[in-house]
Amino acid sequence: MKIRFSAVLMLGALALTSLLPAAVFAQDLNFEYFRDEVQPIFLAKRDGNLRCIQCHTSSSSFRLQALEGEALFWTDEQSRMNYESASTMVLAGEHPLQSRLLTHPLAASAGGDAFHGGGKHFPDQDDPEWRIMAGWVAGADSREPISNVVPRIIQTNAAGEGATIIDPETNKVVGTITDIEKPHGITSAPDGSQLYISNEVMHSLDIVDSRTLRVKRRIPLSGRPNNVSVTGDGSKVYVAIMQRPGALDVIDTKTMKNIKTVPVDGAIHNVYVTPDSRYAVGGSIQTSTINVVDTATDELVWKLKMSSGIRPMIFDSKPDGSTKNIYVQLSGFHGFAVVDFDKREEVARIEHPPVPGEEAHYDGLQGAPAHGLGVSPDGTTLWSTSKVYSAVYIHSLPDLEEVAQVVVGQHPEWVTFTPDGKTAYIGTAGDNATVAVDVATRKFVSRIPVGQVPKRVGTALMAVD
Repeated sequence: MKIRFSAVLMLGALALTSLLPAAVFAQDLNFEYFRDEVQPIFLAKRDGNLRCIQCHTSSSSFRLQALEGEALFWTDEQSRMNYESASTMVLAGEHPLQSRLLTHPLAASAGGDAFHGGGKHFPDQDDPEWRIMAGWVAGADSREPISNVVPRIIQTNAAGEGATIIDPETNKVVGTITDIEKPHGITSAPDGSQLYISNEVMHSLDIVDSRTLRVKRRIPLSGRPNNVSVTGDGSKVYVAIMQRPGALDVIDTKTMKNIKTVPVDGAIHNVYVTPDSRYAVGGSIQTSTINVVDTATDELVWKLKMSSGIRPMIFDSKPDGSTKNIYVQLSGFHGFAVVDFDKREEVARIEHPPVPGEEAHYDGLQGAPAHGLGVSPDGTTLWSTSKVYSAVYIHSLPDLEEVAQVVVGQHPEWVTFTPDGKTAYIGTAGDNATVAVDVATRKFVSRIPVGQVPKRVGTALMAVD
């Protein structure tokens, strides 16, 4: 039974219950919806509140199972026990919105109980997490479909907690993702439903619900992660494991499980899925090796030794959509190399010249004087950042002629573009800002304050109500 809960919610509790059979609440509460959508709410950290699990593992009424050892989520057996306990907090009959599960954490001014020992978590009935629980109480078996998605720029803050969400229409911060200490890579589901952020502290891939901006699942990884990348169909996320001996972890996004750890040559700093999704390409600083994994078999199919450690990479494509070149930044090199994908060899190397009028900076380069690459969506330009000269260098494709230098700020890092290719965004780690550059005019547009040491930046589609 599916209910478009947000639509009927506005009708009020009495109107809602008149649409539902009286027995639905006692017998038709959906376990899978509870496990995958409701349970994560009990682990989420909301500003000013303890996590629900901190109190309810010792509760005599609504009791949650304690996580075992270093587990990041409940087992199915534990989830079933949590489901049975939560079900006792659902009022069967004519008034589902009066269920204790909903009224206890809801503000009294919004129809909640006068007091809850765990505090009030939801200010009103429009809160997206409260609506998830209310949908389950009302007998729904899944979330309501996503009706609208918009592009957003997601800036992870390497020395902070979580990520900053920027609206490219206004260049304003429109949201923040918290509860992820030392985030690294960022990517998103193609349908806009969720974001994937690697968590260096917990050694996990954190799945963030794009409608609630809360972590809904933390998936354990085989070691400390760095960058992440998703296949075009959204079915798998590849995670670079920087902890030696190194690997690529493969995450099934439907089951939300780590399904394979692919052995590679060296600890992996960054991983990228090629534009045609046929390969996942990981680079090792430790062994100076590019590792290419077939995404159909998740096996290493070839590798290439370079002159120094592999830093950011990016691709361009042939007319048939297959990969043409890998553009590679290298440890200690101020520029980038070009690797022919089919030949599996380096075919060119471009060194960035000084920027007139700009003083060279060599402090805090962390072995990477150039550390950010992007190919414009129309495939006509390659963008390469320079921490030495606080600039981004723009080269035409395919001839690799330098066409512009744009000074953007201290320690520029990664590059991303809006889907329409009109604006480029660059994290400037030394300024705690994300910078917008007009692609057509190659002019600075805006500086947007974000968190501490912003490095990895990505473009995501996100669901909006």
